[in-house]
Amino acid sequence: RSAYALGGLGSGICTNEEEFVTLCESALSFSKQILVEESLKGWKEIEFEVIRDKNDHCFTVVPMENFDPLGIHTGESIVVAPIITLSREQIALLEDIARRVVRHIGIVGECNIQYAFNVETNDYRIIEINARLSRSSALASKASGYPLAFVATKLALGYSLDQIGEMGTLNSAYVAPKVDYMIVKIPRWDLSKFAGVSREIGSSMKSVGEIMSIGQSFEEIIQKGLRMIGQGMHGFVGNRDLTFDNVEEALSNPTDLRIFAIADAFEKGFTVDRIESLTKIDKWFLEKLENIYNYTHVLTQYKKIEDLPKEVLAEAKRLGFSDFQIARYVENPQGTMEPELIRVREWRKKQHVLPVVRRINTVASEDPEKTNYLYFTYGSDKAYQPVKSGKEVIIVLGSGAYRIGSSVEFDWCSVNAVETARKLGYESVMINYNPETVSTDYDMCDRLYFDELTFERTLDVIDIEVPKGVIVSMGGQIPNNLAMKLHRQNAPILGTSPESIDRAENRHKFSAMLDRLGIDQPRWKELSSYEEVDKFVEEVGFPVLIRPSYVLSGAAM
Repeated sequence: RSAYALGGLGSGICTNEEEFVTLCESALSFSKQILVEESLKGWKEIEFEVIRDKNDHCFTVVPMENFDPLGIHTGESIVVAPIITLSREQIALLEDIARRVVRHIGIVGECNIQYAFNVETNDYRIIEINARLSRSSALASKASGYPLAFVATKLALGYSLDQIGEMGTLNSAYVAPKVDYMIVKIPRWDLSKFAGVSREIGSSMKSVGEIMSIGQSFEEIIQKGLRMIGQGMHGFVGNRDLTFDNVEEALSNPTDLRIFAIADAFEKGFTVDRIESLTKIDKWFLEKLENIYNYTHVLTQYKKIEDLPKEVLAEAKRLGFSDFQIARYVENPQGTMEPELIRVREWRKKQHVLPVVRRINTVASEDPEKTNYLYFTYGSDKAYQPVKSGKEVIIVLGSGAYRIGSSVEFDWCSVNAVETARKLGYESVMINYNPETVSTDYDMCDRLYFDELTFERTLDVIDIEVPKGVIVSMGGQIPNNLAMKLHRQNAPILGTSPESIDRAENRHKFSAMLDRLGIDQPRWKELSSYEEVDKFVEEVGFPVLIRPSYVLSGAAM
């Protein structure tokens, strides 16, 4: 790997001399110095975010572990916090080493330390130290409610940790935050945009964004998270037409779709042991994924949504199944499934199977009792009642994960929207799930719901907040695509009406409007077979442009 590089630039694993020469030449093109190290591929990758002040007070903010084994860049890997698959003694060992390293180097501020760890022998290697804020720091901040950048800046200016926040309270920066929930980070790739690109992932980053999902169980957060990445997936299961011709190959050689290859492997009769031997993913994670897959067989025993017992519905929701997935497994309808989704929702409400709102404690905030950093879960009976002022509420839908063509520009719009709403005397509510954004800083709005930007979850927030209006025009394509569905459920959409959005986005309606106005447009047709495509191309000749509706930045064009 190249020295002084970010994102695994110029790195790779060599299995023979020919690959070694090729990779060395590549790495030296990025840096004058390269590092050649023993490969620890297959070991666990563990991360610690450590904070230390001038008085040598030092602790770990949040420990994290990679779902994928070493060999895949941490930016390419699913990451879980807190650490689940190590014993307390193993975690304590690595924490102690991290503190010793940070003290020896003389860090004042924040530091990221990454380990390779062999669970069977307790052997370890420090594989990287970042004596700065990193991508992992942003994730750790959002995962814990501990604002690492803010605290590190104070420490750099000469403050000590006991001078930040209120000592003796949960708001103090002097102690590590308590985490009574789980989070998962999942990368977002846009590899489908490019013809012929390799989908394999490894020591060099290809992902362009990430999401963070919060909940009370791994099953819940992984299903939520896979919906959040915004690539048409409905969770770990329930994704039609996603099968793998060679499952063993898909498991052994990781790609951006390997998590779904695991689902297909369960469908084809693979055991947890066999999948573990092919992927080197910890059995604990695989057993939780198997729980999700096994529950699909429970749901398919019922043929009508209204036949689902309360306990079956409640367990499905605890395992992270969306209303959409439940409808698909029970009645297997075609089309958008919007009516069936609403029926599941109404049946849940009738059975009192409802999500609860939970609050994440925030450190070093000005008024911690009024800080509303919130998420939804079905894995707890303890509900938190959001603190409200009595003012009218405006909900802003965020932009989700960064992707090619949709990045910080939409987050800028969302942040300005919530700030403007506050200035105009409204309570501002943000829904978003991207840990890399300003809009998911808990102090940017009155209430932050760090959760899915789906039809189902947005309705949950609307039920609790009863807003004056919902703004769908600031977060790019994701909120725009929800506009008509929300409108049909009588949600108060502010700004451009959902009907007008649909007239602009729907090719048929937009074309008809141009015809009525006498405005020229290219000849076009909506086609559903290769025969129809060939016939149309014969009529108009090449070149032709192929594109779908309701997309941004030329997706699938």
